[in-house]
Order: sequence, then structure tokens, then C-alpha cells
Amino acid sequence: MHAMIPRRSTAPLVCLLIGVVVAGVPLLSQDAPVAQILSPTADTYATGSTPIRVRVEPADTVTSVAFSVDGRQVCTVSSPPFDCDWDAGPSVVAHQIRIVVSLSGGGRLVQAVRTKALGFAEQVSVDVVQVTATVQDGRGHFVKNLPQSAFHLWEDGRPQTFTHFASEGVSLELIVSVDISTSMTPTVPTLKKAVKEFLGAVPASDHVTLLAFNDVVFPLTRRATDPAERIKAVDRLAPWGATALYDVIIQGVDLLGRQAGRKALVVFTDGEDQGSHATIDDAEQRLQSSDVTLFMIGQGRGVTLAPLKKVMQRLATPTGGRAFFTESVDELHDVFAQLLDELSNQYLLGYPATKYDGAWHTIKVQVDGHHEARARQGYRAPKAK
Repeated sequence: MHAMIPRRSTAPLVCLLIGVVVAGVPLLSQDAPVAQILSPTADTYATGSTPIRVRVEPADTVTSVAFSVDGRQVCTVSSPPFDCDWDAGPSVVAHQIRIVVSLSGGGRLVQAVRTKALGFAEQVSVDVVQVTATVQDGRGHFVKNLPQSAFHLWEDGRPQTFTHFASEGVSLELIVSVDISTSMTPTVPTLKKAVKEFLGAVPASDHVTLLAFNDVVFPLTRRATDPAERIKAVDRLAPWGATALYDVIIQGVDLLGRQAGRKALVVFTDGEDQGSHATIDDAEQRLQSSDVTLFMIGQGRGVTLAPLKKVMQRLATPTGGRAFFTESVDELHDVFAQLLDELSNQYLLGYPATKYDGAWHTIKVQVDGHHEARARQGYRAPKAK
């Protein structure tokens, strides 16, 4: 629920290819190994759990990769994948990330990136209720470039004053969860194709975590920005086991946690929970206590059975998200276009949090001159410590 809201940099990714250094002299050639810091990239924001991902080609020339942040070594990796799990802390400040790749031939590669700090105008108190909203006109088209003055928000019927407003350049943390239970067997080939298409269309600047679930939940990629890495992970999916739908929603919300910026959870499922430890009430309460927007894409039995459709709508609608129901890949093309369009046209509103009573508080958003503003319907406040 509470978050700091940064603006995402729109600067292009710059890849530095650095030659081998032997005795202090760079030797550049077409065959020279190269290194690239894939994530985080220059001029992006780093907060909380932030994996540092590195690509070195050819990988078999590497003896070790040393990772340092702000002059302090945080880990060393000697074999692929060359990743380092780093905690950037709760504050969004600038960090200098540096890698030193030691090569079997005795040379080394060095690369560095600098993450971005929040400017004064971008800073938001941690005690903020964050609301993601989309606005459509009478023809169902998303409305862009509206000023803050056009938005009005009420909590429990009382008007609120915005402390932050953003309409573009806001970072997106996206989790895509794919149901691979036995009940999805008839649709898995279609589903894999659809998910790969969707992941390929998500902008490379957005962080995507891919989860698969049946009886249990297991990650396939973690905060990937490389579209090829996202798509490759889908090929490993195979159907088996029962469906832990409510468990994966809760875990997805927990993974997104209090990350700064926009947060969305997309779940491909038939909506039939058979194996969760949690209940639908547990999933609802966790969603209510977060600022995650949930989108559900119904497949298989979830398209034809009314009770399953109601479950998905019950979970998604209060978060400001939607449930989509499709029977064919052709229909999924339209769904993806709508979903990606929506994710790229979200407004982010923030106002001071004053309730710490553990109770549910309603939210209503209206926009001048427009018919529909979709946003979360409320939130469950944390209890005072």
C-alpha cells in the first residue's frame, strides 16, 4: 500500500563493450571477450532486492566475476549465470555498480553503471497511499496526458489532496504467473504460445518475473529485462499437479512487496483452485493490503464455467484490474493489445496515509470530463505498531 514513487528514466540502454586488458594495455579485436551489465541499467532506480545480472561472451573464458557497489565488494561468481543478489535498501539513492571479469588468459574486463537517485520533486513520503488509475473516453480509448487538476479522489467519502502525481515514465514491476496444472493440459500448447507473445511485447525496460504454479509455486525468471530470456523460460512448462491459484496470488503480491512505482500481477489460469493452502478470503485480504493491480486471463474451463469466471472477477476488479476470457489465440492478440495499452497508460496518484487501524477504507476516483476512471476500490490499512 505504501510506496515511494519514482519516475522511470527514458534514456536508451547503452551497452559498453570493453576489450581485454593485459599489463594495462587494452587489446581490442573482433574475437575479444565482451561484458555487459544487463540489470540494473544506467540511470534507472534501484531499491530493495535488486539482482545484478551480467553477460560475458564467450562465457568459457571467465574464471571469476567480482561485483562491487559503491566501492565495496558484494559477491564473486565463478560460473554462469553471472548474477549477484544485492539488497539496495529501502531508499532510492544513486549507486555505482562495478564488475571486474577475470579471464583465463590472464586479462580482465571492467564495466560500471550508475543508478539514479530520486530528485527532490520525485520524493514521496513512505506514508503514502498509492493508487494506479486508468481513464477511458466514451469510445473505450485510454485518455493520455491529463493534468493532476483533472483528478479527484475520496477516501471514505472525504476528499484527499495529492502529494504525488505521475502520468508517464513510472517504473513497472510485472509478475506473470502461468497455471500449469493438469486441468490446463488441453490448453497448454496454446497458452505457451500466448504467454511468449505477451512477454515478447512487454517493453525491455520493465522488470518481469515469471512464475509457474500447480500444487506449488516456482519461479522461472526473476526480474528479467531481456525479452529472449523471458521467452526461453516458457518452453520448460509442462502440465501436472493441482492448482494453487490463491497461493500464487499471495506469493506474487509478496514478491512485489513495497517496490517503488507501479506493480501489476498477470495470472493465466482456468480459475479452478484445487491445491492452495490459502483461501480466496486470504488472497483477497492480501490484495487489499497491497497496491498491486491484478489482471486475470481466463483459459480452459475458466472461459466457459460461470462460477470460475466470477472468482476471477471477484479477485481482479477491486484492485483496479480486469479479468479477460478468451477461447482462441486470435482473441488473445486483442487481449494483449488491450492489456499492454492499459499498462502504458496508467496514472499514479499518491496521498497521505492517515489510517493505521487494520480496517478497510473505500477509495473513489473521478476525472473531469471523462466517463470511466478505473482504480482500486479501497485498501486495508496496516495496524499501528
